[in-house]
Amino acid sequence: MKYPIIAYGDPVLRRVATNIDPVEYPHIKELVENMFETMYAARGVGLAAPQVGLSMRLFVIDASPFDDDEPQLKDFKKAFINAQILEETGEEWPFNEGCLSIPEIREDVYRKPEVRLSYYDENFKHHEETFTGLAARVIQHEYDHIEGKLFTDKLSPLRKRLIQKRLTDISKGEIKVDYRMKFPAVKKGR
Repeated sequence: MKYPIIAYGDPVLRRVATNIDPVEYPHIKELVENMFETMYAARGVGLAAPQVGLSMRLFVIDASPFDDDEPQLKDFKKAFINAQILEETGEEWPFNEGCLSIPEIREDVYRKPEVRLSYYDENFKHHEETFTGLAARVIQHEYDHIEGKLFTDKLSPLRKRLIQKRLTDISKGEIKVDYRMKFPAVKKGR
């Protein structure tokens, strides 16, 4: 099932998400599959649960589109549950990022090149791994979502002012996208 993607301006995108208890959420594998389906339909490489209206610590990533740049990403498809960043290391580097919740806006964002992460997979098996390069970047971007942060938060005050009208237009639904979205400033029934 494909979910509508929550647009910039919705309060769910600003909440710190809660941990998932496997007993309270026995259908997590189905949710993970639906999130991958939603992400693929929108041509994304990552999607966090808050982006589909669920304030829970879950995100999915398929970084295989970056395998031309980093061949080790050829089969990089993972679900991350209850993730915690343990350490970010290295000298920050810029990369032009976008977000399914903030369509048509892309900006250079500086992030560290290596991240050590503790997380559970969709079978609730615990992992502690270090990721580098573009995999680390996508993880950090999606991790920000479960912490109530957006990539636009990392921009300079000047860049934020320059894109503010476009952000407001997104929250009002005054944008054309080819995937389902839910806009916070659009009243129901209109």
